[in-house]
Amino acid sequence: MSKIILITSGKGGAGKTTSAINLGAALNSFGEDVTIVDANLTTPNVGLHFGVPIVPVNFNHVLNGKAKIDEAIYEHESGTKIIPSSLSVRELDKIKTHRLPEISKRLKKISDYIIFDSAAGLGSEVLDVMDEADDIIIVTNPEMPAVTDALKTAKVAEERGKNVIGVIVTKARGSSTEMPIKSIEEMLELPILGIIPEDFAIKKALVRKDAVVHTHANSKAARAYKNIAAGISGRKPGKKVNYRKGFWARLREAFSS
Repeated sequence: MSKIILITSGKGGAGKTTSAINLGAALNSFGEDVTIVDANLTTPNVGLHFGVPIVPVNFNHVLNGKAKIDEAIYEHESGTKIIPSSLSVRELDKIKTHRLPEISKRLKKISDYIIFDSAAGLGSEVLDVMDEADDIIIVTNPEMPAVTDALKTAKVAEERGKNVIGVIVTKARGSSTEMPIKSIEEMLELPILGIIPEDFAIKKALVRKDAVVHTHANSKAARAYKNIAAGISGRKPGKKVNYRKGFWARLREAFSS
């Protein structure tokens, strides 16, 4: 049965888009038919991450009734499908979401998994997209402000009757200045689906305009995303990834600071 998974966060910069494209890429690597939709209509980034910032037909055209959803789908060489949104500032005052229910039904006939990358926060644009999701994953960093915003997002989602399946903690280093993972889990009262280590491979993947799951398949970040995708799709996750930095990495960090 096809499902729509919304990747959201309480604040910007948490790693939401990185998580959306890599979960989608990881699910696709398992043989699932995946479409990643850039439902962040105000500050879209999915197209940028995949090297197609401007396309002839985008998600905005579909929402505005100027194109069919099939016309806005672009297939990556991996087989992962993406639907980018418009980068144009002129499109900001033309955003319409009333056709989302109709479009969501159509998407479910196209792919096994539809990953919605939403805008950060809890504005009307995010809430309209949230209403179409079957499952919700919240992305946060191991810092109190980010976790507090994640808690607000979780409460709003639950109030709207949505199924929040868990949390992804990104940019983790295992530093003493971070919130302990156990404390994050207890504060949010949600399962931690996975911990993504702070990994330079993610930045390298962004330069190469692709998912880290594709460009650096054996990196810690890629393996962590694959483990999360395995759990979501009912597969057995691989070996647990150690997100904590080793002694020499911490020593270099101490000297550099």
